[in-house]
Amino acid sequence: MSLSGPSDAVLAGASLSAVKAGRFVSILKSLIWIAAFLLAVELIVVTLGIRPYYLPRPSAIAAAFLATPQAYLLSMWRTLLETVVGFVAGSLFGVAMGVLFHRWTILRELFFPLFVVSQTIPVIAFGAIVVLWFGNTLFAKAVISFYISFLPVTVNALLGFAAVDPRQVALMRSFGAKEGQILRRLYLPAALPQIFVALKLASSLSLIGAIVGEWFGDTTGLGVLLLQAMYNENVVGIWVTIVASACLGIGLYAVVSELERRIVFWGAEQ
Repeated sequence: MSLSGPSDAVLAGASLSAVKAGRFVSILKSLIWIAAFLLAVELIVVTLGIRPYYLPRPSAIAAAFLATPQAYLLSMWRTLLETVVGFVAGSLFGVAMGVLFHRWTILRELFFPLFVVSQTIPVIAFGAIVVLWFGNTLFAKAVISFYISFLPVTVNALLGFAAVDPRQVALMRSFGAKEGQILRRLYLPAALPQIFVALKLASSLSLIGAIVGEWFGDTTGLGVLLLQAMYNENVVGIWVTIVASACLGIGLYAVVSELERRIVFWGAEQ
């Protein structure tokens, strides 16, 4: 017994180190591939003589960002705040609606079709109304992000709940489990993989909503920079904004994926 404890600890430590090393290697490979892709684009643009109006060199895009980094960083921060507020609100609302719709069929029949119909309204039209209601505020942009992100979470939560085996529910009830306990210990864990699929999609949709919301008038944000660059026919500026938006989107997706890996820890075993 005295030998097995330290041995298990050593094995666990070695396993954890191997996981960290594997993750580091994976990140390093991704960075190398990105660098190789950017170098290839740079060479193609220079070799073929492609005009900057159609495709600027990656080095020119980087130089444009470094010329005024504060403006881009402040805009990224503002857009990130709008996105996160809308994403979190939409995710919580989506899961809550999934629970209610699963629990009470009458609510699903009454309100779920309205949710679906609401998504047929173009985000541009809905955004105009929201900005008229709340002004050019962070809250208004967050509402737009919320609007286009909650439905995927609701739908996937419903799918996850519906996949639960009724025999498991009956077994828990036979042991005297209450509905709240069944929800926490059976339905939510079973639905988490489906919910996280929707959360990764909703993170990107929320970013789109925030940027579109900034088009209706604001002083800072990636959407503002995008419009300014477009009106001034600043193609390099447009590409800098596109790259900045992509970095935000990748970062949000990575955060949600990391949360999924930590919370849905049994996913790798399925």
